[in-house]
Amino acid sequence: MSGAASSLAVAVPQALHPPLAPSVGDTGSGPDAADFRLAMRRLPGAVSIVATRHAGVSAGMVATSVASLCADPPSLTVGIGHGVSMYPLLMQSGRFSVNVLTVRQENLIALFSGALKGEARFAHGGWDVEDDLPILPAAQATLVCEVADRLAYGAHDVIVGRILSIRNAAHAAPLIWQDGAPHASRRLAP
Repeated sequence: MSGAASSLAVAVPQALHPPLAPSVGDTGSGPDAADFRLAMRRLPGAVSIVATRHAGVSAGMVATSVASLCADPPSLTVGIGHGVSMYPLLMQSGRFSVNVLTVRQENLIALFSGALKGEARFAHGGWDVEDDLPILPAAQATLVCEVADRLAYGAHDVIVGRILSIRNAAHAAPLIWQDGAPHASRRLAP
């Protein structure tokens, strides 16, 4: 091109769908908590158990808020509530494991969501302790992390975990949480 300025026109397509109607009872001041919870139930997520250990005490919780952050350095994020029983141990330990569940581990959801407390949770599922962290060998993937950073937001922290080691199973059969219930994922036909 010569030194002359050029302009590009970008065509913006018309909306493919009509705009969303406001929820019943919407006052225009933003979404209410019930609408938010319903929308998040529509967002499927892989089910993981995040576990930590400090001074010989193990703690763990079910999480669907685990997300990849970046590959260099390998890292992930997980949201953890300040009131969750494992939060103080995680802050003291500074290390945790993310154990991505398979469809065969559906029974662990209730156990790590409040049906059992503390160490009793780890009596189920075949847990090991490696390098002083709870590890679920039968998980489809286990990522051992150290807390690299955290962002407090509302009643939660977004924890950045720098991945120290990874163990992957040969086959993937992820357990998915959607609309308040466990589901199995399946590949769509080509």
